[in-house]
Amino acid sequence: MLKRRVNKLAEAGVRAEYLCSSDVLVKEPAVMVEKEGGAAFLPDDCQLDARRAVAFIRKANKAFASEGRYAEFFNDPATLLLRSGNTGEIEAVKTSKNILYGKKAFVVAAGCWSGSLMNDLLRNSDVVVDVPVKPRKFYLEEAWFKFETCWSKGLESQCRNDSWKGHLLVLENFNLLRLKHGLMEVGYTNHEVIAQHTMSSVSRDQGQALSISMTATTDTVGNLVLGSSRQFAGFDTNVDEYILDHIWERATVFFPSLKDLSLNDFTGSREVRVGLRPYMPDGKPLIGPVPGFSNLLLATGHEGGGLSMALGTAEMVVDMVLGNMGKVDYSPFSVQGRCG
Repeated sequence: MLKRRVNKLAEAGVRAEYLCSSDVLVKEPAVMVEKEGGAAFLPDDCQLDARRAVAFIRKANKAFASEGRYAEFFNDPATLLLRSGNTGEIEAVKTSKNILYGKKAFVVAAGCWSGSLMNDLLRNSDVVVDVPVKPRKFYLEEAWFKFETCWSKGLESQCRNDSWKGHLLVLENFNLLRLKHGLMEVGYTNHEVIAQHTMSSVSRDQGQALSISMTATTDTVGNLVLGSSRQFAGFDTNVDEYILDHIWERATVFFPSLKDLSLNDFTGSREVRVGLRPYMPDGKPLIGPVPGFSNLLLATGHEGGGLSMALGTAEMVVDMVLGNMGKVDYSPFSVQGRCG
């Protein structure tokens, strides 16, 4: 399977190389790979620090504030879309404190809150748009962009959308294991499913099992960052120690040097990040005009690939608004036919 994936990547113009187990150990000595195992190595891929990337984008956007092209409104939620009595087009967004007018278009890009926000914004409209995006909890590093190295029984490069609840485990200044590359278990795209434990009632009602697969990297300041879990748990962002234990247990399968260590030894030097990702049932984001409105667009459902696809999504939206010829086929991401 992994060899076929490498061949497909190569055919698409991506530099990719299949590594046998001995070559894997040369690249990443800390990883345990069975004799018949291997890896997909993508030398041109890189990792993105999510927090720094967001800060950079925000700083760049603020440069347009003096021209009246950018503004931020905190603690001022949008409550309603106001339509023109003459044309029926959206002409403004009403917030709790302001009425914000727009000229060309309005874009709803609220992640896993997009569905509920659309319901609120259109509550006075005769148009019903049921956005099927739902939150998926994850204990996973927000900083993954692409992965430089991946192992079969082992890892595979995959920039994937997921919007679930999940956890990310960060062990600060961890010197007992140093990785040279970002690593992802090939099973990340086909998660190992663990029998359900005592989850929230939302998870049980939805019948969704917890899934765990290994991701690992050493960040720029020497922290060991481990993931990952995926779980439907509504909008719950509480930390679940059971899941952290399984993330650690899964990591020990690939890194034997961790087997003699207990996660309890690092309670004072760890950080846990929990987040929600906007999950779409068909795995493709919603990007495009909302049926019934000529100047209202949706951009949501990117799951875990939201940051890495943000600028491309913005370019697509701009082309749609301005009527430019698109660089890609928009139809797979269309809102039409995918929302009730």
